[in-house]
Amino acid sequence: MSEERVKTAEFEVDRTRGRLTASLQELSRQFAPHRLMEEVWEKAKDKGADLAEDAVDAVRARPYAATGVVAAIAMFIAREPLMDLAGKLVNGVSEKRAGRKRRRAPKTQDQTETAQ
Repeated sequence: MSEERVKTAEFEVDRTRGRLTASLQELSRQFAPHRLMEEVWEKAKDKGADLAEDAVDAVRARPYAATGVVAAIAMFIAREPLMDLAGKLVNGVSEKRAGRKRRRAPKTQDQTETAQ
């Protein structure tokens, strides 16, 4: 009888070892780097698609607000060229005004004496 118990125990050990090996193989498959990267990539794509869909819905709900936000972002990104352009425009206008004032300025006494 003792021999029968030993064989039964050996059988149980082999069966348990087989289940353990199968579990380890499944864990190895689940935690393989390429498998993890595939899962992360799929979740990121799904999340990106959800965000894009939400953004489209928000723009449809409030098109003027969305346009304002996009314009503000564009102005922020292009602030340096816009400031340069504004400076050139202001300098150009002030130079034109100064030129007009010089042309319209009345002649002084010294200027009229030299002209005679």
